[in-house]
Amino acid sequence: MPEVSIITPCYNSSKFLRQTIHAVLNQSFTDWEWIIADDNSLDNSTEIIANITDARINLVVSKENKGAGNARNLALEKATGRYITFLDADDYWEPNFLMEMVSFMKKENVELAYSNYARCDENLTPQLSDFLADKEVTYNNLLKTCRLSLLSSMYDSQRVGKFYFPTGTKREDHVMWLNLLKKIKIGKPLCKTLAKYRMHESSVSRKKTNIIKDQYLVYKEYLGFSTLKSLYYTTNWAINGFLKYSKIFN
Repeated sequence: MPEVSIITPCYNSSKFLRQTIHAVLNQSFTDWEWIIADDNSLDNSTEIIANITDARINLVVSKENKGAGNARNLALEKATGRYITFLDADDYWEPNFLMEMVSFMKKENVELAYSNYARCDENLTPQLSDFLADKEVTYNNLLKTCRLSLLSSMYDSQRVGKFYFPTGTKREDHVMWLNLLKKIKIGKPLCKTLAKYRMHESSVSRKKTNIIKDQYLVYKEYLGFSTLKSLYYTTNWAINGFLKYSKIFN
């Protein structure tokens, strides 16, 4: 059984997939399995993955395109590692990401941790200041802003179990983290920049005005909050989202 399971959804990702593969194969920590769930890609993504001769990599191919959340769930079902972490098919880790994260979690005896990450353009050139892991994360403060990014976070499935992504929402990662933090007290920050996030112009996560309704429904439908309470947290989330992307790189 590997110590770490890496979960990756893939859909038409051939443009950046080779760099992501390099980032994983170049990790200094080697006791991992990588489960890539292809969401019925129309390009040659599956061919690129299938051509890798590494027994630690497991490709799962969906017969239908059902979205990233469903693809992550397919991969999670097959995960056997103690520590669960996520890497989208267009993002990037520094070579010491897994080593630093696993060591930190063991040293601090925590069930959830997250690190800094660089916010880059498609060429991995920094565009904004690094997003800093500078606060302990709790259920209450995560309601107002999602500090946890999938590519820079890790949790201990041996202690907390596996957490799956809800379907039918573009905010599935936020709901998943909230569900996890209902079970544990805190997630701890590792203030080192260990990952690179590609900010695409078409990125759903950056178009805040397009998903305010989806975020409102997180509180109203998934958490069962009243209308007033849902509006309160949606407003906080929107303000914090604006501030998150207003820190210009210097």
